[in-house]
Amino acid sequence: MVKLHDSYKKLLQIYTFSSNIIGTPYLPCRFVPSHQNRHEIRFKTSGAAERALQERQRQHMARGLPKQKPITGVKEVIVVASGKGGVGKSTTAVNLALGLVANNQSKSVGLLDADVYGPSIPKLMNLKGNPELTDKNLMRPLVNFGIPCMSMGFLVEEVAPIVWRGLMVMSAIEKLIRQVDWGNLDYLVIDMPPGTGDVQLSITQNIPIAGAVIVSTPQDIALLDARRGAEMFRKVNVPVLGLVQNMSVFQCPKCSHQTHIFGSDGAKELAQTLGVEMLGDIPLHLNIRETSDKGQPVVVSSPDSPEAEAYRRVAAAVVRRLAAHSR
Repeated sequence: MVKLHDSYKKLLQIYTFSSNIIGTPYLPCRFVPSHQNRHEIRFKTSGAAERALQERQRQHMARGLPKQKPITGVKEVIVVASGKGGVGKSTTAVNLALGLVANNQSKSVGLLDADVYGPSIPKLMNLKGNPELTDKNLMRPLVNFGIPCMSMGFLVEEVAPIVWRGLMVMSAIEKLIRQVDWGNLDYLVIDMPPGTGDVQLSITQNIPIAGAVIVSTPQDIALLDARRGAEMFRKVNVPVLGLVQNMSVFQCPKCSHQTHIFGSDGAKELAQTLGVEMLGDIPLHLNIRETSDKGQPVVVSSPDSPEAEAYRRVAAAVVRRLAAHSR
């Protein structure tokens, strides 16, 4: 029993020392030998001590989080995200931005490509070149179809891989957000990278986000990651405006037979589970793929097509949800 008590004292000394290093408050513990097994040690803390620890941790977290600072000239920020790559998030972000303008010509909309490792906006918006600098040493966005755009793709060679560690990516994101002359925008649409990592947290913690749009196919494996993405935004207090079900149905161009290649209504069911709105369905259509690859998004190149109308309906639903959250 004496040896056991000595071991406990050594453990307590190590714990106290490590607490001083990492700043964790020391909790007074008492040694309780088990009556069932004399070699078992249990550590108990009082309820008051546990509450003190929780409050101390909350204060540390509050001090550690950066204060949100609005982007100069931007009224509302909309993030378009997905838990998984390859679900059409960037195409949705581009056509959402164009749809916002198509629905209301008086609104000014910008587009920020936050996918540092795999920027898609330059290709989708048919933009090339390096941003010019203003007198205030701010980057001037490249513009096409009336949409000012900024992307890491404008700053590196088209086929150059970006092999950066986390801190360099965070620095690049900060520059893309803060060192750009956006002018006056009603909406800034941010095309987020897939997943729930450092970039997502950095953006949501540094700037106020009006709402998040989650893009997913109806496929079960994509819906799992879409749910993770939605839950992440909820944890950081970003309103989830709703889900977009992309590639929802394929219609044969010859016989008009419809096939649900990735399943049917999966995103609708997830929206119901999460208690958020279904913002719209986007079909799996050749026209969307071809116009995107040409840098002529379907909303502007085929404005009267059913595919363009689907994106405009999503844009209208996003504006409606923003208005509901601002009340």
